[in-house]
Amino acid sequence: MSLVLQAGGWGLLAGSALLLGAAWGYEVRVPQKVIALVMAFGAGVLLSAVSFELVGEAYEQGGLGPAALGTLAGAAAYTLGNIWLARRGARHRKRSGHAETQRQPSEQEQGGSGTALALGALLDGVPESAVIGVGLLDGGTVSFVTVAAVFLSNIPEGLSSSAGMRRAGRGRGYVFGVWGAIAAASTLSAVLGYTVVGNFSPAVVAAVTAVAAGAILTMIADTMIPEAFEEAHLAVGLVTVAGFLLSFALSHV
Repeated sequence: MSLVLQAGGWGLLAGSALLLGAAWGYEVRVPQKVIALVMAFGAGVLLSAVSFELVGEAYEQGGLGPAALGTLAGAAAYTLGNIWLARRGARHRKRSGHAETQRQPSEQEQGGSGTALALGALLDGVPESAVIGVGLLDGGTVSFVTVAAVFLSNIPEGLSSSAGMRRAGRGRGYVFGVWGAIAAASTLSAVLGYTVVGNFSPAVVAAVTAVAAGAILTMIADTMIPEAFEEAHLAVGLVTVAGFLLSFALSHV
């Protein structure tokens, strides 16, 4: 199998977890505390992957400069995109909607919010999938830890967000259409990460990896951990550490 197809396949696998989470969150009445704990676990998994797989890899490839600048650029780009989307109704796109002040708006309450939510899901998912394709550049083998981390973190993302979409009155067609499109975009993002970034120098590859890491770190701090803490409170730290350790153990198997 060509490396391009491998990149797409791994990206699709990781993105498909969003659909699994969406089905769970939309079709099943999941208790709020369970949603919070799953979100905290996913945040821990991603934190470990970013630390040991992405930023560490960027540092080894390009040194401190590209790694640091790329991480800051990714954080800034994600923040700016998030601010723009928040003003259009996607501020609480990962929230399950149990708190009245932190729920997703319906289309009647804020026109265009459905499109903003879809774009927000795209903003959250693309950096994660791109690094899967970039990972194939290092010896032609995908980082299993990165794929596992993205897959495991995508389940709570799809779960919480879809529960919020249901509470906002959005139908099955919209919910599963959004996450199906994001899974497809994850496939394309992984392919582009391999084919496009592979044409650049190691320093540029390192910077791109770091940009994705910065975006993911910002997403964790801005959306995942707040949603988890809202309901689980003091248990969040312990569950997040458990997710972190699982990802860390996978990277050293």
